[in-house]
Amino acid sequence: MRLIAVASVAAFLIAASPLPARGGNAPSGATARCRDGTYSFSKSRSGTCSHHGGVAAWLTGAASGSASSGAGGELSLIVEPDQGYGPIYTLLASAKHDLDLTMYEFNDATAEQTLAADAKRGVSVRVLLDRDYIGSYNQPTFSYLQAHGVQVRWASSQVAITHEKSFVIDSETAVIMSGNLTSQYYSTTRDFAVVDRNAADASAIEQTFDLDWADKQGTPGNGSDLVWSPGSEQTLVSLIDSAHTSLLVENEEMSASEIVSALEDAARRGVDVELVMTRSSEWDDNLDALARAGVHVRTYSPSASLYIHAKVIEVDHTRVFIGSENFSVGSMQYNRELGLITSSPTVRSAIDETLTSDFDHAQEWQT
Repeated sequence: MRLIAVASVAAFLIAASPLPARGGNAPSGATARCRDGTYSFSKSRSGTCSHHGGVAAWLTGAASGSASSGAGGELSLIVEPDQGYGPIYTLLASAKHDLDLTMYEFNDATAEQTLAADAKRGVSVRVLLDRDYIGSYNQPTFSYLQAHGVQVRWASSQVAITHEKSFVIDSETAVIMSGNLTSQYYSTTRDFAVVDRNAADASAIEQTFDLDWADKQGTPGNGSDLVWSPGSEQTLVSLIDSAHTSLLVENEEMSASEIVSALEDAARRGVDVELVMTRSSEWDDNLDALARAGVHVRTYSPSASLYIHAKVIEVDHTRVFIGSENFSVGSMQYNRELGLITSSPTVRSAIDETLTSDFDHAQEWQT
């Protein structure tokens, strides 16, 4: 997104508090719950939770030293701009009974018309659009959908911003996106969409949609591998902390001190950390600090043909986080965001190839 989602939510920040991690809803691949409520993804017991107060509980799979693969073969990946949005349109048009969609920015005539056509042939289509930060931008789409039989509401007032980008088809297939439905950016923007046919994930996303549709408070379910905001910061920090050999990272923002510190710590303990972003003067100080700590930082110019909008962490070529969460406190702790952590070989191999190529073609950061 070219519009950086930095909202003025001072009053909300004072009132809100991060959601603690819950041992019964461990993210996919977690092997231990730490005493401070975070999760570890370490494959061995040695050093697990060493920076988080020690181990509170070992989780299933920890004793054997192997992490859960989560949804595994039930996941597939769409890479943008490489594949275009044809696969997304096909998925939107595939609904037989119902389709629920949550979107931060929506300005795509083809997607609008597809949803209207779904509604016309009897599909129950519900759409939640952000209004708190991007409402005026979304008003034309809101009005169009409303006039064409789509049930549409402004997103929940229980969170600062609804920055989530996802939809669920027939309560069976979920699509979790890092990108918005904004067609003017499709050809130049690095984004990913995970097609998730895991029943537990689809159910958890539907339950959270229902909460937001009703504008009610509630705790989202983690399904088999979901990462929700508010409250995702410690999960992502723990994921970074679990790296033993390598980290490949892309994000649009780099303002959260906990993420910066975790990446610095990883580089200092010998992890090969590669970070790719589109350059913005807002992040210069943090990128300088990361480079000094040994992180391999590379950036694209804002005028380059590729804009890095993806939000991805690949750990040790074994686990991947993909989602809508930017590395800012607001995004991780106060917005409605959705991502997932997976060990799916299909997803990992595509992410590895794409991020490596992006890194190779970016410019080395000069402090």
